Amino acid sequence: MAWSPLLFTLLIHCTGSWAQSVLTQPPSLSGALGQRVTISCTGSSSNIGGGYGVNWYQQLPGMTPELLVGYDGNRPSGVPDRFSGTKSGSSAFLTITGLQAEDEADYYCQSFDSNLTERHSAPGLWGSETKIYFPTAVELPSRPSSWTTQQLSCSFGIKWCLRPTLRRFAYKVFPHVLNFAPKTHLWQQEFK
Repeated sequence: MAWSPLLFTLLIHCTGSWAQSVLTQPPSLSGALGQRVTISCTGSSSNIGGGYGVNWYQQLPGMTPELLVGYDGNRPSGVPDRFSGTKSGSSAFLTITGLQAEDEADYYCQSFDSNLTERHSAPGLWGSETKIYFPTAVELPSRPSSWTTQQLSCSFGIKWCLRPTLRRFAYKVFPHVLNFAPKTHLWQQEFK
């Protein structure tokens, strides 16, 4: 239904105690194709740590949230087996093994709390949302004519195979590349 995403958002952000977000998730995680990614959902002894199960939901852009993994660890029909849920103490975890392009979405955990009134008729506690995204490649500008042919190899932690002058220039102009290039991506640019 068209109003479902709005209703879901209202339930998550409602100021009433029964819908407050007390399950903490990381706001975002970057990933690379084929990578293993784990989203954490941290609660307390009155919810996850108190023995309550955790449901995991995926919300694709413009779509309503869909159940990925139920509180019992089972996946609904049609959900790939690369999604799995586990629990330890007051935390729960959603693991995606072999990340795919279609996994770029928002993810929510959901549980119940012993402090909630009318627990069975309320939607329970919702996590604060984790967005999984794929970093975009950054193109370097055309080289000045004075540059010689060089090869730039970018990986996490950035190991430059450039002359010191060019290295200093790249650090000043593209500092964000240092933080967002994933380990499994090698991006090479041939300067001619």
